[in-house]
Formats: sequence, C-alpha cells, structure tokens
Amino acid sequence: MAELATVHARPARRNSRTLLVLVLLVAGMTGLAYASVPLYRLFCQVTGYGGTTQRADAFAGPGGGQALQVRFDATVNPELDWRFRPAARSMQLATGENAIAYYVAENLGSEAVTGTATFNVTPDRAGLYFTKVECFCFTEQVLLPGQRVDMPVSFYIDPEIADDPDLADLATITLSYTFFRAEDQSAAREVAGRRDQRERTQ
Repeated sequence: MAELATVHARPARRNSRTLLVLVLLVAGMTGLAYASVPLYRLFCQVTGYGGTTQRADAFAGPGGGQALQVRFDATVNPELDWRFRPAARSMQLATGENAIAYYVAENLGSEAVTGTATFNVTPDRAGLYFTKVECFCFTEQVLLPGQRVDMPVSFYIDPEIADDPDLADLATITLSYTFFRAEDQSAAREVAGRRDQRERTQ
C-alpha cells in the first residue's frame, strides 16, 4: 500500500514542478515584455539605431566644424486632425553650432486634442551625432480647436561626426517628425474645461 502511495506521489510532484517552471517562465516573459520597450529605447539612444537622436541638457561649445545641410520633414497620422509642417524646409549649419528650428502645428478639428510626436533622422547613423537640447517632442502637446502654435527644437550636430568613416561623404541630414493622437486625452479635456470655465466667467 505504501509503495502504491509513493508511485502516485511521484507524478504529482513532477506535475507540481512542471507547473512551477511554467509559472516562472510566463512571469519571466511578462517581465521581459515590460522591460523591452525601455531597453530598446536605451539601445537606440546609445547606438543611434533607427535614426534615434541624442539628448543633452546644454549646448555644446562653439561651432565652426564641417558645414552640413539639415532638412526638416513633417507628417501627421490620419487619426489626428492637425496640420503640421516645418517653418523652413532646411538650414545650413556647421557641426557644433547651436541651432533652433521651428515646426508649425494647427488643430483643424472641433475639439481639444493631445498629440504626441515620434522622430528620427536619416541617414540612421547620423542619429549618434544629432543632439537635441530642447524639443516639443519631449512632451505631449495639447491644441484647442483652431489653435496654431510654433514648436521649437534646439539642437547641434556633434563635431565627432567628421571622424566617422561611415559618414565621410555626408552632406545632408533629414530630421523627421510624425504627430499622432495620444492614447490618453485627459490633458486635452482638462485644458478644454479650463477654457470653458474662463469663458463662463467673462
């Protein structure tokens, strides 16, 4: 009888171990899924992969390096009823030179909307050297119906780009943005609510 109980206990222990391994595996995969986005973002920032730009808290030193042309591109996702364009199509600057460019956004819809911008530069490799100090893309943007705003981006191109053999013949870098409707529209509702309250008290 004791032998029979032992025989029945072995498959039960085996099943418990298998279940534990499966639970740990699922938990590990879930953890990796949550970590993958920030890890991928960090990887892109460090390597410039996919044209991801760099970020700095302050401008670099004085410019005066090689001359480059920076072109500006803008698109809007169809779900966002905005007009979005660069104020100027391009600019010439030297590496290390501090620059400010403007994009213009206008809400064509009938309600306040929160938009969020994605960005990259081409060629992708140039992302290692294209450094933003301030940018509208760092935060979500709320526009009221009919509101039109100028959105600045301040940046410089690291002079070390001249030492990169893969970019030896580089003459032009293109900075591109795409605006999307943000998933969370609570900020837009809050801004619209404050506007309505001001209008009622006037």
